[in-house]
Amino acid sequence: MPVVRFDALPDDARAWVFGAAAPVVGAAAQSLLTTVDAHLANWRAHGTPLVCARAWRDDRFLVIGVDEAATGATGCSIDGLFHVLRDIESLVGTTLVGGGTVYWRDAAGAVVSGTRPVFREAAAAGDVAGDTHVFDTTVTTVGAYRLGFEKAASGSWHGKLLPVAR
Repeated sequence: MPVVRFDALPDDARAWVFGAAAPVVGAAAQSLLTTVDAHLANWRAHGTPLVCARAWRDDRFLVIGVDEAATGATGCSIDGLFHVLRDIESLVGTTLVGGGTVYWRDAAGAVVSGTRPVFREAAAAGDVAGDTHVFDTTVTTVGAYRLGFEKAASGSWHGKLLPVAR
């Protein structure tokens, strides 16, 4: 029984957050989740099934967690996950693996994304402020994901990208 419910993972479980550059909905989302679920059901490290789970939120964020106290992920097993996600990107029409993208909620509450310079431009234009909700895709544990994945920009590393108040 390697795959568990995401909420059953302990706070110290390792986590990876993959943000889609564009929303993934409908058949594309179903294809993504079916492929990920199949991979997780067979995910192993040196032949040992990994105790793992996934969460999907806001049509943008895939979170994979592994209870490393039960079974530790290895470099090869992690590479395999990244390979599966890279392979599915063309099928779902957006990127999932890679860095440099910043995610935040716009005034209507929709998740938007852009590069750091785009985020800074939005902040300079007044479209992003300290109370804007942002998403921290750099969290590395399930507990950190639960406590601080979405929060106000002023309480996150994103706050460093905001203009200094004068």
